[in-house]
Amino acid sequence: MTDLFAGCTRLLDEAVERVGTHPVADEVREARTRLAEPLRVAVAGRVKAGKSTLVNAMVGELVAPTDARECTKVVTWYRDGVTYRVEGVEGGGSRVPLRFDRRDGALEVDLNGRSAASLQCIEVTWPSALLRKMVLVDTPGIGSSNEDVSARTERFLERDHQAAPADAVVYLLRHVHQADVGFLEAFHDDALASANPLNALGVLSRADEIGVARPDAMASAQRIAARWRSDRRLSALVQNVVPVAGLLAEGARTLRQDEYDDMAALARADEALVDEILISVDRFAGSSAPVGTEPELRRRLLERYGLFGCRQSVEILRRGLAPNAQALADELLVRSGLPALRRDLDDRFSRRAGLLKARQALFVVHRAAAALGDAELAGSVERLLSQAHELSEIRVLNLIHQGALPLADGDLDSARVLLGERGLDPAVRAGLAGGTDLVEVRAALGEEHARWQARAGHPLASPEVASAATVLVRTCEGLIAALTSP
Repeated sequence: MTDLFAGCTRLLDEAVERVGTHPVADEVREARTRLAEPLRVAVAGRVKAGKSTLVNAMVGELVAPTDARECTKVVTWYRDGVTYRVEGVEGGGSRVPLRFDRRDGALEVDLNGRSAASLQCIEVTWPSALLRKMVLVDTPGIGSSNEDVSARTERFLERDHQAAPADAVVYLLRHVHQADVGFLEAFHDDALASANPLNALGVLSRADEIGVARPDAMASAQRIAARWRSDRRLSALVQNVVPVAGLLAEGARTLRQDEYDDMAALARADEALVDEILISVDRFAGSSAPVGTEPELRRRLLERYGLFGCRQSVEILRRGLAPNAQALADELLVRSGLPALRRDLDDRFSRRAGLLKARQALFVVHRAAAALGDAELAGSVERLLSQAHELSEIRVLNLIHQGALPLADGDLDSARVLLGERGLDPAVRAGLAGGTDLVEVRAALGEEHARWQARAGHPLASPEVASAATVLVRTCEGLIAALTSP
């Protein structure tokens, strides 16, 4: 537990006692409850960006509807639980159970005649390892021709003087539109998050389509993502941009034995004939060539994996890399880009869940102090923020990712490790293996402390480097103190 999280918890306990029956009391109590819950991560983006497909891939099951039915127009929460349950939350807050079914493995929810406008949200409870760590929130597409649908997402994530329901956002991009930039700016628009992309991660979605499903499509997507990462306008709003072929990732997480058999039949068929029909979607879906599978089966494979996924599957099987369905799923998953996104979610969100939740909670206390006219409570918030070294560390990390610190590559790598990018264990942050003897860890941290202290005091150091080095010095001191204290 971080010092900021612990201090925030104490401050919220104090705020709960002070608010009494004031109108902000419910918001303060909810904020205190949220500190004990999993991190809330919203998945947002423009219409047809692939949000529901990505949610399915992350959860590992087809839990999110991906068509144009009413369910896709409602904010949908996915939480871990011991049983499978779907509920609708109506405008007044009342909950109604909704019937659901699995058809071809996908979840189908029956709204029983209700319109999307009549529901505040849908809550899906689903046993899942990922959902134990974070609650996912699938939001309607921004930029929809139906303005009410877009407005639901904007109202959900923009604060408008309220605490945002989500602690962090994964934002899907296919092109960088002004609407995307405006939305992300609004998500950050508060005193505690100003110019800080700590709680936002960008995904270059449907990445395989960028290279027209060519074998090197993901390499092309990687180059585009790298360009976007260096774009100052975007890097000020998201921590990173990760390319993901969402449909391939979803298919890999939910691949069935019959689909493996169909792909294997294609891989065994005449290579020239198969390569010819793999030239385009129309040929693959409609050709009557004798390639081991009927057109109807190939159309289903296209729906599940896309042309890129079908091409990759045939290539993997021809090379003998997938003797069974699980092996094919593993290979496809790596090629989809999803493992890189999951690592980013762990590194940038899960490991810093306390920090992200604390920032949201401090926003609530800050607002409550203003509503109460409580100068003492407001002062406590300001003191805690000024002492929050974790926020300073994140700012330095962001400068590194933006290429704004003129340091040698070795120094940049050392700073990233020290700031916890590869793990928060003191030994790992010292550049050593986890489990290293504490004496060695303290010695390594002492060397890092001396290195960055020299940087901070160097007469030729730029203000940015001197400031960052000062933060790193304090990081070393904090880690050494934590290892030394009983």
